[in-house]
Amino acid sequence: MDVFNEVFPSDPEQMKGLMSPGPKGPIFMVNLLKFKERAEYEDGRETNLTGRDAYMIYGRAVTELLPKFGGRPVFAADVSFLSLGRVEELWDEIAIAMYPERGAMVRMSMSEEWRAIAVHRSAGLKGQLNIETVLPDGALGSQWAAALGVQRG
Repeated sequence: MDVFNEVFPSDPEQMKGLMSPGPKGPIFMVNLLKFKERAEYEDGRETNLTGRDAYMIYGRAVTELLPKFGGRPVFAADVSFLSLGRVEELWDEIAIAMYPERGAMVRMSMSEEWRAIAVHRSAGLKGQLNIETVLPDGALGSQWAAALGVQRG
């Protein structure tokens, strides 16, 4: 299996899918993050920040922005160990955000507020995988929805 760890989408089919309505109800975006050793800003500004430091500026700001689009952070943690499987390189962090539906995430990422803070995201990230997930049908999904305090579509 090949893994293409990107910062921004480049696949036209993925972009087309992202713009479709998506599943009913909330989505949980799983973000697998890989940081640059040193932050690199596209405008060439000098910085002593690590990639992680730059991304954390973005992370704090996006945490405040999410509720404006009906979303919220759910989970974030550093990757510490691979207990099953094999990869050439582990991601540095995993973060999960909940959105009421796919369109809310798209609207947020197209907003002026998001674009203003995204410079720190780009400066800090070496690559990222974003995986859209939904709660399963049935009792387990209902239990998770209740535990997470979300309404299902």
